[in-house]
Amino acid sequence: MTISDKLERWKNEILKPTLNKFTERKGKFETSSGIEVPRLALPLEPAPDYEASLGFPGQYPFTRGVQPTMYRGRFWTMRQYAGYASAEESNARYRYLLDQGQTGLSVAFDLPTQIGYDADDPLAIGEVGKVGVSISSLDDMAQLFYEIPLEKVSTSMTINAPAAILLAMYIAVAKKQGADVSKLRGTIQNDILKEYVARGTYIYPPTPSMRLITDIFQYCQQEVPRWNTISISGYHIREAGSTAVQEMAFTLANGIAYVQAAIDAGLDVDKFAPQLSFFFNAHNNLLEEIAKYRAARRLWARMMKERFGAKDPKSWKLRFHTQTAGSTLTAQQPENNVARVTIQALAAVLGGTQSLHTNSMDEALWLPTEKSVRVALRTQQIIAHESGVADSIDPLAGSYLIEHLTDEIEKAAEAYISKIDEMGGALNAIEQGYMQREIQNAAYDAQKAIEREEEIVVGVNKFRVEEKIDIERLAVDPTIEESQRAKLKAIRARRDDAKVAELRTRIETAARGTENLMPLFIEAVEDDMTLGEIANILRGVWGEYVAEGF
Repeated sequence: MTISDKLERWKNEILKPTLNKFTERKGKFETSSGIEVPRLALPLEPAPDYEASLGFPGQYPFTRGVQPTMYRGRFWTMRQYAGYASAEESNARYRYLLDQGQTGLSVAFDLPTQIGYDADDPLAIGEVGKVGVSISSLDDMAQLFYEIPLEKVSTSMTINAPAAILLAMYIAVAKKQGADVSKLRGTIQNDILKEYVARGTYIYPPTPSMRLITDIFQYCQQEVPRWNTISISGYHIREAGSTAVQEMAFTLANGIAYVQAAIDAGLDVDKFAPQLSFFFNAHNNLLEEIAKYRAARRLWARMMKERFGAKDPKSWKLRFHTQTAGSTLTAQQPENNVARVTIQALAAVLGGTQSLHTNSMDEALWLPTEKSVRVALRTQQIIAHESGVADSIDPLAGSYLIEHLTDEIEKAAEAYISKIDEMGGALNAIEQGYMQREIQNAAYDAQKAIEREEEIVVGVNKFRVEEKIDIERLAVDPTIEESQRAKLKAIRARRDDAKVAELRTRIETAARGTENLMPLFIEAVEDDMTLGEIANILRGVWGEYVAEGF
């Protein structure tokens, strides 16, 4: 008798009498992506080829992890995304987090910095230091990492449109410290395509933006080989309202576009691909999220090997950072967010992340306090040291449901990628508004489900209480803007104006041509040119991107 035969017998003899007495919960049993969750998962039929679909850790297709020992060798990098107000205040927070056991830095920049404006620009008024740290000059960057040896820490910087300029500042600070630049470790997000899709902090049109990215690929390949030159980000796609499948599919489609752009620029795939990294969201559906990470590794490995002909196994590996889902945090009963973050962090670890940020309980209300950040970090440490889930590699592999979801997510993502290929690739799909519409529709459907109470958000549409929020609050000093203006005025007064004028001309000429801009950016920031000044030169040459309505 086959398992299918036995299943039918179980349904008739065991399940049916029970359902006649007790009905199941109302509603659909499916994941956020609409994948049906079977009542009872069974062994896959026909049985898959183990090595082709799963393999071993550190071995193609990397379903079970990109390292042979995973967390038995060392834990994931524990990061806390942090940055606010001035470089001095953010530096104090970084040193506090390192003292508390954080193993990598993750920098949040304020909005003016993210879109290439100095703190004294009229467009920056009211935004300086509000949602991240204000960095306008090399002096700011040096203060941000004061007494933090850059050769010994791994730093992630969430910066996109002006990523090349901020990376130039980071390299210049490392040189000032006497560090060996070739030993620097870290990541710049540098993912402009998802800005056009989901986040909006773009500056330039797509073509010159892609040129900046490939310039970074080329420069780092030669000078900073341990640096991850891009973090291809699904996180913000998910925060904008996508499903898990859309997050994975659109992220990998953007990854395909970056790889192709680099190849078209004359780079060898096996030279730059090992420096690519990814950034995913950890959402609430524990099992779907675990399966998503496993499916993403397998699909990316196959695409790199078969589609792009990469020969080096390092080029096939999808390495990723994870952040818990900010969009799931609630201002109501904020302490409940500790439980949400724990579930999400557990999904990331069980899914094999290389790096993890856990959100703080109060982030739906304001910038996190030291106490809430410590609780978020302790959540990771408890998972690492007390839960036991890090003691065996890919511990849920072989679960009938996990393998079913992994396969279903991979198939659904492949269908999206095929459709995007038919449209001419990710850039064309973005320009036609396809990805944006898909995300908007998914977000709308999810909101309707919450309003109809088909999806329960504890404390929001069910289990509500009358409450007064009584937890510590962090406020940004409004005088930070005046202070940053004064610093910039002093910098411009002391620098060599003739050298700055020469650099302006050289950067403009290079932007009109094909010269790699990274060495020029490093020279410029070392001679006290500011972020906004460099970004504005490029604006003058390339113009600014204006999104069309879809």
